[in-house]
Amino acid sequence: MPTKRQHRDQYWVSRSDSFLLWGSLIALSVLIYDMGFFLAILADHVADNVVAALLYLLAIVAVIRTRLSVRCQLTDKAHFWREWLIPVTLFVAAVLRTGHGNHLLGIGYSLGEVLILASVILVFFVELSRKSFTVFRRQLNPALVFMLSFAIMILLGASLLLLPAATTAGISPIDALFTSTSAVCVTGLSVLDTQFGFTRFGQTVILLLIQIGGLGIMTFTSVFAYFFTGKFTYDSQIFLSSINQEERFSQIFHTLYRVVLITVFLEVAGFVAIWLTLPSELFANWGDRSYTALFHTVSAFCNAGFSTFSSGLFDPALRFNYPLHLSIALLIIMGGIGFTILYNGYEYLRYRFWLLPRSTSGRSSHRPWVLNFNSRLVLLTTSILLMVGTLAFLMSEWNGVLAGHQGLGKVVEAFFLSVTPRTAGFNTIDMGALTPGTLILIILLMWIGASPGSTGGGIKTSTFALATLNIWGTIRGKNRIEIFRREISNSSLRLSYTVISLSLIVIGFSIFLLMLANPEIGLLPLGFEVFSAFSTVGLSLGITSLLSPVGKLILIGCMFIGRVGAFTLLISLFKQVPYAPYRYPKETVSVS
Repeated sequence: MPTKRQHRDQYWVSRSDSFLLWGSLIALSVLIYDMGFFLAILADHVADNVVAALLYLLAIVAVIRTRLSVRCQLTDKAHFWREWLIPVTLFVAAVLRTGHGNHLLGIGYSLGEVLILASVILVFFVELSRKSFTVFRRQLNPALVFMLSFAIMILLGASLLLLPAATTAGISPIDALFTSTSAVCVTGLSVLDTQFGFTRFGQTVILLLIQIGGLGIMTFTSVFAYFFTGKFTYDSQIFLSSINQEERFSQIFHTLYRVVLITVFLEVAGFVAIWLTLPSELFANWGDRSYTALFHTVSAFCNAGFSTFSSGLFDPALRFNYPLHLSIALLIIMGGIGFTILYNGYEYLRYRFWLLPRSTSGRSSHRPWVLNFNSRLVLLTTSILLMVGTLAFLMSEWNGVLAGHQGLGKVVEAFFLSVTPRTAGFNTIDMGALTPGTLILIILLMWIGASPGSTGGGIKTSTFALATLNIWGTIRGKNRIEIFRREISNSSLRLSYTVISLSLIVIGFSIFLLMLANPEIGLLPLGFEVFSAFSTVGLSLGITSLLSPVGKLILIGCMFIGRVGAFTLLISLFKQVPYAPYRYPKETVSVS
């Protein structure tokens, strides 16, 4: 039974948690105020001193909390070193803030400023993660929390983009909301030139929104919470399992850990590849080149499609840079396949090329299904879509937009054109010069989208695969759907058709509303824009900035619904019907 002293220590630990959360939020707000407004020298000096003093105070409180946590056994010895990361981080940030140097990175900020901002954001996320356990203890609909987390990030991002230092010539509230929604929903549609319309501060806001939106705010807070506390409650396991579609409660942290680990590994590898393929003559210094590489890495892996070049990868200096195009295409594919499938693929490769050859005989009478059913279905569907798309674009645009490329260059650009509609949004060709048939094919690829559990949108490759298999089975007169010596469950088929129906309803209704709001624009450009927004792709025929405010609001709704999912949105709003222990007689309905 806890003693009176332990109760007192627990009380002050709780108060320290709240103080660190709100204190780090205030410090972050002052830093954003300092960076987001053009302050006079005196005001900037005052902001520096306020942040430095606050960071020193937070470091002292963090030290006290750590000692109290150990004394009242709220932190075990195995995670003791993690608790000291917070006070050390705060102390280092305070020292840097006291005397940070001039601009050193060539991107508008000094190394000290970047480290300070990163430290404060880290501390704020950690403290916010500790409080996230209170959300798990409440009886909240996981789908509703998932949806609200995106809505909050969108509003916060729009507020940051409205700051004077975020843009070069100002931005309207509706355009700020549109850009923030496009970044958080990893779409890529833009009403303002990312290169010339936004400052480095504004571009960084977009970059952070893309990264958080691609992985999800709940993933970040959950990983931080587990890392610094070393535990998950049963309620939190159920909650996070519902959001991340993980059937095994005990494996939820390992799933989240793999998501973060895969993201870091692939983005680091992608950053190196893109940095090496970017022409050095385009940049004034290594910092600008590194920032451009980082921006495109995150944008590509998260399938966002934002670029710091006005013309995207169609920029004259990048138009024929095939190694760069292939690097970005591979990042798009990796981000669109899905984290679970990526990890399962790693397990298969490890088994096939490491464990199996090292076995005693090299052969086995029993080969385990290392590559599971979902991975096989998604990889097969993705491969078919990529091959069919590449061949179709080669045939339809050989003498069209691909005419300027020679030999292998045509194949690379056709391959990239088959990759980017799958929710990525980068363009290496002139979208306005595509034939109507090519545009229809792109619309189909956008609608199909990426794979489940990925950073992409669309109805998902698995949904399209199940619908296609069901059509083929019905034509052949089969009463069940089978593939890979497995039978597809009826619940999966019902869900796939629900997703398809809801997507067509949302897209059709949105096109109808958009034509009422912008009757001067043709049906094909508007339809293309809606498919791109709903599927979180970002490709456009150049009409995004021409839309009326009402038209932009319609696309904002499309992007939001496409990212969170129409099905997820509905189950967050309606109460689930309890199980009914009865069944009515079946009837046959005429459908043809």
